[in-house]
Formats: sequence, C-alpha cells, structure tokens
Amino acid sequence: MPWYNENARSTSGTTLRARDACPISGMCPLCIRDCQVLCEVGKSAFRGREVLYPSPEYFGESTAASNKDYLLNWSDLQIQVEVLGAQGIAADSDAAIFPNVDVSTSVGGVPLKVPVVIPGLGSTEVAKRFWDGLAVGAALSGIILTIGENIAGMDSRSEYDAQGKVTNAPDLAQRVNAYRKYWDGEHGDIVVQTNVEDIRAGVDLYALKTLEVQTIERKWGQGAKAIGGEVRIGDLAKAIELKKRGYIVLPDPEDEANQEAFRRGVFRTFERHSRVGMPEEQAFVDDVGWLREQGAKRVFLKTGAYHPGVVAFTLRCASKAKIDMLTFDGAGGGTGMSPVPMMNECSTPTVYLLAQVLDGVRILKEKGKHVPDIVIAGGFVNETQMFKAMAMSNLGDGPVVKAIGMARAPLTAVMKSSYFAELAEKGKLPKSFQSLYGDRPEQFFISSADLQKQYGEAVGKQISWSAVGCYTYLTDRLGVGLKQLLAGSRKWKLDLLSREDLASLTERCAKVTGIPLVEQARRQMFEKMLDF
Repeated sequence: MPWYNENARSTSGTTLRARDACPISGMCPLCIRDCQVLCEVGKSAFRGREVLYPSPEYFGESTAASNKDYLLNWSDLQIQVEVLGAQGIAADSDAAIFPNVDVSTSVGGVPLKVPVVIPGLGSTEVAKRFWDGLAVGAALSGIILTIGENIAGMDSRSEYDAQGKVTNAPDLAQRVNAYRKYWDGEHGDIVVQTNVEDIRAGVDLYALKTLEVQTIERKWGQGAKAIGGEVRIGDLAKAIELKKRGYIVLPDPEDEANQEAFRRGVFRTFERHSRVGMPEEQAFVDDVGWLREQGAKRVFLKTGAYHPGVVAFTLRCASKAKIDMLTFDGAGGGTGMSPVPMMNECSTPTVYLLAQVLDGVRILKEKGKHVPDIVIAGGFVNETQMFKAMAMSNLGDGPVVKAIGMARAPLTAVMKSSYFAELAEKGKLPKSFQSLYGDRPEQFFISSADLQKQYGEAVGKQISWSAVGCYTYLTDRLGVGLKQLLAGSRKWKLDLLSREDLASLTERCAKVTGIPLVEQARRQMFEKMLDF
C-alpha cells in the first residue's frame, strides 16, 4: 500500500515535505525544524483532537471515507457472463433485451423500483443542507430513505413535555413530508431511525403516532465509527442547549474558560456526541414487540461492522425478534465527522463482512430460524458492486441481500447537481462541461425530459435540480447499468442472481468468499460440454 500514509491524509488536510516517507511511521526520513508543511504530527501539535476528524472547515459541505486498501474488494470478483438461453424471460432475441430486465425488488416488505436503500442520514449538517434533493430524488426513484438519528434533538424548534418526551419536531416532520410529496405510496418508504437519545426522548412514538410513519429502525452502529454520532456546532447558545438536552458536548460549553476561548477563535466549533447503545438480547426482542404494539408496521435494525461474534449476536437477536430488515454497514465511510483513524483502522471491510453475515445466515437457515431481509452497505457506488454482493448472497433459494445500502454516493450526486445548477444560473459552468452537455440544466440533466413528461413545469422548481440529479444517478445510471449486467448473465430478474455468476480473481477472495477462482469456475460444465 505505497500510497497509504499514516502521517499525511487528504481527509485531515495534511501532507509531507519529502516524497520518500518512512514506511512504518509515515514521517519524512529527515524531519527538520524549519518546515512549514503540516503533517499529521505537526498539525496535531497545533490543533490536537481536531486532526482526528475530517477537515473541520469542510463540515456540512463534505463527506469522508477511509483511503486504506483492505486487500480485498469487489474488483477481486469477476462477473461470469452467459450465452446459452435466458432465465426469467422467453429465450427470444426480440424479448431478451436488456431494457426488459426487472431490477425491482422487495426488502422488509417494501417494494423497490431499484434495489437501493439510503441508510440513516442523521443530524450531520451535510444531510440537512441537501435533504430536499435526497428525499425527492429517492421518492421519485421508488427506494427507501432513512431519516437518521438525533434529528429531533438537534432541532431548536423541537418541543418537549415535562417528562422530556418530544411533542413537536418540525425538522423531523419536514423531512418526512419532503419524501412523501412525490412518493407514489407503493414503492419505497420513509423510515425513522432511532438511537439511545431518540428512544429516551420518545422520538419513535412521535414518528408513529403524530407523523404516521410506518417503519422504525433501531441503530446499533455504523461502519465508519463505533462511538456514537458526532457533529460540529458553531454556535455557543446551540451548544449549551444541546448539553441541557442531555447530549455530550465537548469542550463543555457551560465552562467560562471554554466560552472565552470560543469567542477568541481558539476553536470555532463544539463537538456534539451521542451515546452508544448497550444491546441485550431479550431487551431487544421485547423492544421490537413493543414497537409493533405501538403501531410500527415494520421494524428494521442497522448495525456497524463489528467483530464476527457480534455479527452472530446481531443475527441471533434479529432472528429471535423477527425483524423485517437488517442492515450491516462495512468499513469505512461517513457522512459527518467520523474520526479518520477509526474509518481507516476499525471495523470489518465490506466484502469480509458480507462473507461473515452469509456464514451466519447459512447456519440460521439450516436450523429453520427466521432470517430477515439483509441489506449490505459500505462503499458501494456502482451497479457492478451491487450485482456482485447480491449474487454472492444466494445460498440456494435466491439472494439473501435484497438491496444495497448507499449514503455517500447519492449524497454526492445531490451535492454535485446542486453545485452545477448553481454555476449554470450564474453563467459560470466550466467551458469543457458546457461544450459537451449544454449550459442549461434542462440540457445537462439527461433525465429531465422524462421527468417533465410526468411532472411538467415542476421539474427544476418544486422538484429541484439536485433531486433530478439524485433520480438520474439512482435510476438512469444504477438501474440501467444493473439491467445490462443481468442481461449479460442472461438473467432478467434480480432473484435469479447466483454465486455461479461470479468467479474470484485472487486466492484471498476465493478463501474469504468461497467463490471459486476463474480457472476453477464451472469446471464440471466445461468437461461435460466436451464429452460428446
């Protein structure tokens, strides 16, 4: 991994003076006093804990991820295409064309037009700023969108009763309604996720009773970090308010010395941290039952990429509680301010994690136990990765992985769309982009014409260009790309995907996934074909 350096990371805005870094430490071989370059050690001398996180100056306008090579990723698997026959459609050249592939699915009892779930995008500023594009784009695409943790607690307008239970959460309500405005009422769903702080404040009951949300997701963690949600607060009064609401806020905003340091610009943001849960098997089973009694039509669980024992524990609890959907999130990307060292060095990378999950599912199936629909998340950006994860998960009766979780990628589509639409309005589009795709959003968003057929003048107005970009990415790129891959394997339905559609390119991949190497794949068929 010559490009991975422990002492210089783009996520923290650090670099080196010398090119030939020490392989172990990442420091320059010759560290000199009169160096004006900030490496991790040097910057940490000035900014301390800030350097643990993605560059604070980009908070609210960025997402972050690990840049570590985990030595096994989706490129270690190769898709095996087919030429014989067709599955899921008539073996007719006029019928068996890729536009006829059905990439719809159902996960947790929710029909999806494309097999994508956007996992919990919580109270981090970047999700709040771009929520409209995500919500409308997800609704138009017919997928599940999850409202993440801490939304009510972070909203200064939220109101609480004498017992500390939320009675009004305008931001949460707005996020629900933004999705529902263009939801067809059938495909996809808006889900409210709850952590320890949310449960204490009764957010689940408020969502079920007042907002009439049908699906609640409990959260045990995420692949980017294992210490609870974190956001930055640039307002002293807000920081004090959040501390009084029970959040952990660092430095202590009520300490006069910290207040003075904040006013002098020694630091510009406070950190708000939320607590992690302490899951217990029976308590979780009882909690799921209680949610259903309160009106939850569906109950989901999202967990991080913990060690194999916890993967098994999670599957055990999910099976006993008979939840509807279970999301496993592999290392290591975040949408807020996940600690960079934790994103790089903690949790189980996605391919390894899925292999562990499938081992557990196999055992549960052999015992005749309930297996919830599985969603796998962690670094997915394209249809080839989606294809491979779902194909890998077929243990004999169709893929266990019913959908793929993506957060950073749809958010990037929204942010990029918003920015370029803004540049177009100002007449400042890059000339190279303009010459290729035009100078108006109606031209450079390729899906705009299709959406205008259905929604008319609302496109570009009530349906923002960022929503159009999200829809285009999810439907016109991922959806169409997945159709092409399935057609290449001569399969016209998602549930026909099989482990035989894959081959490993490396020994490590074959060992971890159980998918045979290319030279070993379908060997029996190879020999049988030549026996005539």
